[in-house]
Amino acid sequence: MTELILRFMIGGVIVSAFAVAGDVLKPKSFAGLFAAAPSVALATLSLTILKNGAAFAALESRSMLAGAFAFFLYAVICCQLMMRFKVHAALAAITSLVLWLFCAAGGWGLFLR
Repeated sequence: MTELILRFMIGGVIVSAFAVAGDVLKPKSFAGLFAAAPSVALATLSLTILKNGAAFAALESRSMLAGAFAFFLYAVICCQLMMRFKVHAALAAITSLVLWLFCAAGGWGLFLR
């Protein structure tokens, strides 16, 4: 229970720091981008280092990078299908999930296994 409270507190502090940094930067839309996923990832990694050590945190960070790359490709393909080929959003999302699955499994097989 205390680990969860600590995670929320660390996450809240990091979210606030990223929100302030995003508010200072231009355009203002960066505030939301920088406040969400990076802050949760940093909070998770800091707690992982404290609990399981740096080696395990390094494995988790590599997993996060592989997942971020797979999601980036998923988002690019979704956008291309919807904007260029006028595919319905649900069909584009479901079709792109196949690409995400192959990319995530490939990243795991190449870098994390």
